[in-house]
Amino acid sequence: MDVGFKEWALVCEALGDGRQSVILRKGGIAEGRAGFLFKHPEFLLFPTLFHEQVSKLKLPPDTALPCLPQGEHSIAYRVVVEWTRDLTDWEQVRRLDPFHLWAEHLIQERFVYEGKRSVSLAFVRVYRLVPTFVFPDAPQYGGCRSWVDLPELPQGTRFVPVLDEEAHRDREAAVLFALGEI
Repeated sequence: MDVGFKEWALVCEALGDGRQSVILRKGGIAEGRAGFLFKHPEFLLFPTLFHEQVSKLKLPPDTALPCLPQGEHSIAYRVVVEWTRDLTDWEQVRRLDPFHLWAEHLIQERFVYEGKRSVSLAFVRVYRLVPTFVFPDAPQYGGCRSWVDLPELPQGTRFVPVLDEEAHRDREAAVLFALGEI
């Protein structure tokens, strides 16, 4: 596994501590006309530090941003995509509000971006890397794109689920219920 998915550091923390099991995405500037696709069935979460992210999340305004190390990257989580949906119904997207940290105004901006009323949803299973994967920074990790190629994980890296199977399946049922699928 050598692909990273760039996501805000605070969202990575929410995925990594089990508060969130969904990813909603419209795509970065470099996604092109086709827009965003969950084109990788599994990937590593690549935390990014966007200073305005606190104001765009459902968190207290005094929430501290994590300290990301200078000159290197620290990857703590592996994600496996269990299923995806392209959502075109705003009410369906709104019903997902309890399952993620993004503020409604941000999700709505993404939903109607450039007049295309949709957002991509992935229901994911998250695993903690043991040990955390640390590697040097390089120019190819920058820019406004969702996917980046990463060095290979060291031999012996273990993956520990952040939610047990029952909690994960309960969360999945709740998300499917919110979507009106069960």
